[in-house]
Amino acid sequence: MSASRPLPRWADIALLPALNLLLAFLVSGLVVLLVGENPFHAIQVILYGAFGYGDGFGYTLYYATNFIFTGLAVAVAAHAGLFNIGGDGQAYVAGLGAVVVALALDQTHWLIAMPLAVIAAGAVGGFWAFVPGWLQAKRGSHVVITTIMFNFIASALMVYMVNRVLKPASTMAPESETIEVAGRVPQLRQFFSFFGYSPVNLSIVIAIAALIGVYILIWHTKFGYAMRVLGANPTASRYAGISNSKMIMITMTISGALAGMVAINEVMGVQNRLVLDFVAGAGFVGIAVALMGRNHPIGIALAAILFGALYQGGQELQFVIPGITREMIVVIQALVILFTGAMEGLFRTSLERAFMLLSPEQKSEAIAVSTAKPES
Repeated sequence: MSASRPLPRWADIALLPALNLLLAFLVSGLVVLLVGENPFHAIQVILYGAFGYGDGFGYTLYYATNFIFTGLAVAVAAHAGLFNIGGDGQAYVAGLGAVVVALALDQTHWLIAMPLAVIAAGAVGGFWAFVPGWLQAKRGSHVVITTIMFNFIASALMVYMVNRVLKPASTMAPESETIEVAGRVPQLRQFFSFFGYSPVNLSIVIAIAALIGVYILIWHTKFGYAMRVLGANPTASRYAGISNSKMIMITMTISGALAGMVAINEVMGVQNRLVLDFVAGAGFVGIAVALMGRNHPIGIALAAILFGALYQGGQELQFVIPGITREMIVVIQALVILFTGAMEGLFRTSLERAFMLLSPEQKSEAIAVSTAKPES
């Protein structure tokens, strides 16, 4: 019997995630059924809450914007063979760069404040990822461990900065001064009334540009090719004259800068000030988004919209069906992550065998074997 063959690219990118997602929803439906609710009604409520009206769709896009940034951050590092799980911390400290620039320029215009804040947030987030990259490249410290540690360091640093440095004397709340209207990122409802009172803002344009930019970087530049060579075989990369340590540091910096864009969406587009825990776990959701999207920008965009829909639709579900609690929504989200991330290979072997049997070459081989005469 011949060995199984890799799946066609379309099946690996689209069919396999779809099957995993279908299984996740089936198991989630059983969970809803166990508490005495109708799973079909629950799905209908989720879809309506996420896409059925302007405010709901706006919230879906707002959540998806954060997940695109953190998903791209994970994907860029993954193509170089690195596992950046520090997106939460990198996005968190990037809020410092965003709010400092926004407060300094909030008397001018958002067309001035926003680009400079993007640069500042990217620089701070990139630096926060550069240090773990440098530690792995120069000292051999594994980037997984250091990025985890830097998440905790970022959390402690931000508590200090917000409470001791940025908090105005006139307030007791742990937050910075409020950004004036001129320095805020405009929300889409200012241009399209369809989005109602949802917080989706022009940061989504940055997210779309990031998706296009990452695609070009990884598959249409010399640097992207070197990055993929490093991820595929570090020994071959070194033999080809590529500086692995330099590639690791640059890649981690780009990854951190992408995660830092969450601060633009939250600090300048929604909160209009720096508050504690504004990232709200988006960095960890980005890991699932990247895994489900196969580290490809198109897949990441679709996966980000899916998780945005789960977040927004889940809130609608709690309101419409009180029997489904917040904890159950978290269980449903966790099941999607489990089947599309940790267990993404559940159907892979079966699909590989099915495609192998369906391929013309395999059919010809099977016919040849069955008709061959036994040797005397």
